[in-house]
Order: sequence, then C-alpha cells, then structure tokens
Amino acid sequence: MNIGIDIRVLARGARTGVEEYLINLLAHLLPKGDINYQLFYNAFRKDKLDYDWLSFKNVQLKDFKIPNRLLFLSARYFNQPKIDHLLKGIETYFNPHFFVSPVSSRCRKVMTFHDLSFEHYPEFFSWRKRIWQKFLMRTKKEAQKADKIIVVSNSTKNDLVNLYQIKEEKIKVIYSGIGDEFKPINDQKEKLNYVREKYNLPNNFILYFGTIEPRKNLVNLIKAFEVLREKHSIRLVIAGTKGWLFKDVFKTVRESKYRNDIAFTGFVDQEDKPALYNLASLFVYPSFFEGFGFPPLEAMASGIPTIVSNSSSLPEIVSQGALMINPKNMDELAWAMSLALTDHDLRNNLIKKGLEQARMFSWHKCAQETLEVLKR
Repeated sequence: MNIGIDIRVLARGARTGVEEYLINLLAHLLPKGDINYQLFYNAFRKDKLDYDWLSFKNVQLKDFKIPNRLLFLSARYFNQPKIDHLLKGIETYFNPHFFVSPVSSRCRKVMTFHDLSFEHYPEFFSWRKRIWQKFLMRTKKEAQKADKIIVVSNSTKNDLVNLYQIKEEKIKVIYSGIGDEFKPINDQKEKLNYVREKYNLPNNFILYFGTIEPRKNLVNLIKAFEVLREKHSIRLVIAGTKGWLFKDVFKTVRESKYRNDIAFTGFVDQEDKPALYNLASLFVYPSFFEGFGFPPLEAMASGIPTIVSNSSSLPEIVSQGALMINPKNMDELAWAMSLALTDHDLRNNLIKKGLEQARMFSWHKCAQETLEVLKR
C-alpha cells in the first residue's frame, strides 16, 4: 500500500500544536505495517528536516520548491496540481492539517482537524489569517470533500457536525499523545539546575507555557496573579514565543505593580521542557479555546498541579486531573491558584489524578488508530 503524507507544516521549523502532533505521530506511524510512505514537503524556503524516520527504507521524502502561496492559489481556484500526481502512485493521501490539497478521484483523502477556533473567535486572529482561512483554505469545503476526517477531541467533532454539517460517521476521534519524556524528574538535580539557570527561573513560581497571543487569555492571568500576589509570595513565569497581538500582554506586565515578579523566558528548547514543568509549583492554562491542549497534559504527566479553563476541549482532555475555572472570571482564577498552592490535600489529589489521566494519552495508540483509518 502507498500512502502520501503532507508534511508542509514542518517547513517553518515551529513547534506549535500541529507540528508537535505531526512530528510525534510520524515517529510512531512510519515504522508500522508493510506500507510505503511518500512525504510531500514543499516550500520555496524551508527548514532542513532532521528526523530519524527520514532514513526508513519505506519512507521517501518528496521535496518540492513551489512557492506555497502560488500552490494555495492554484489549488483554490484551479483545483490543481493534484497532490497524488506529484507524489505518483499513492492510493491514500493524509493531510494532518486543513491545507487545500486537491487529489484525483481515484485517491482517497484523510484529513486531521485540530480545532475550529477561527470560527468561534475570529477576533483572535490577524486579518491576514482570517482572509487566508476564509478564502484560500476553504476549511468547510475541504471537510466536505475529505473521505475521512480525524479529530483530536470530541469538542472538535461536535464543531464539525454543528458548524459544517459533516456527518458523524465520517469523523473519527483519535486523541493525540504525549511524550514519555514528560514525567516527574526530581532526582535529576543537575538537569533541573541547568534549566533553572539557563532561563533565569525563580525558586517558587507559577508557570504558563504556550504561545503569547490573545486566545491564551494571558491578560486575565496576569491580573489574577496580581490579586494572588497580594497574599502569596510567588512569581509568575510566562514561557513561549510571541504570537499575534502579543503587545497587550507585555503592556499589562509593564503597568503591573508586581512587574518585577513576572518573567518571560522566550523560546524554550524542546529538550528543556520536561525540566521546566518539574521546576514549577503550579501550572496554569486559562486559554479561551483549545482543540486539544498539549501543555496541560505535559504538566500533569510531570506531576505538577494544573489549572485549566472549563471551555472547549480542555474538560474532556484533563477530566478529573486538573482544576477547571471560568476563563473570563479573574477572581475565580486567583482563588483557584491560591487554593492549589495552599491546600496540601488538594495538591496531592491533583498530582495523583493528573498522572493517572496523562497516562491515557500515548503516541503509540494515536499512531495505531491513525494507521487503521488510513488502511481502511
């Protein structure tokens, strides 16, 4: 069997949720089964790939240098080029994102939808991204044309059914996994001290990790931290790269009387993430909307008490393993943080339940279920 996989999302070298999903899925999917994989990698300028799975005998990297804007326009308005023709001989085409990707009638198409946040909160996206999603990506059309859709949560499945009128039987929920490296590592003092010094981390801090953008609700987090800081001597660490409209977050910090207790790490290297979680006293993720949400699960797997929003997919993913709050209620968030820091029985219960919940998500299981969809 010959399967084509679109890996264009890896071209910019980022590690947001979609890239994290694809990188880990491929590492567990490509060694499985008697299948030949052709990887469609395209961009005029792109990062050089460095992954073990590129050397597998059943894997071929098809490297194209077509400018993606030109490719998107041609696909959108002329339904060309057919990706299966470029890859030559594939029977099934797997697109782990909703890029416009025409295929011929004899090639089956499977797509992964991570979320429809742009439908719920268009104001959280730049005007360029809104135009890109509305006129170039045609997400609803792509969903309707796909032979099968994989979603990473029931929340996203419900959105596809309710917003795009996709039939339920066409959709398969396959949860993403988390890496084995996310675990309690209190015995690795040298690694913990190295990461603490590298990112200039305080001894006692609350952690947020993710993109710095409006959807993540960081302004409310900072204001809730100010309320908490009146009674508790602790610091807030915001880790991650700048996204759309990040300036409001930095402005809020500059205007805070506790600005000296709020630190930004910037980009965090992949190998440093497990230690970063382990160093935190509490992890908080008050995002307005998530299709899945890797950071809360990674924190829970690391044995860190976790607080998340009670919206979108997050209650489904964390279950009883985290405290849930209304992301619009700053006082509720401040109260929850205080409780999670001071109530030792609650902390121990969150750690225990969090570890149990995180163990339910594995890349091996995700890859196996994805392979079954592709083969079927």
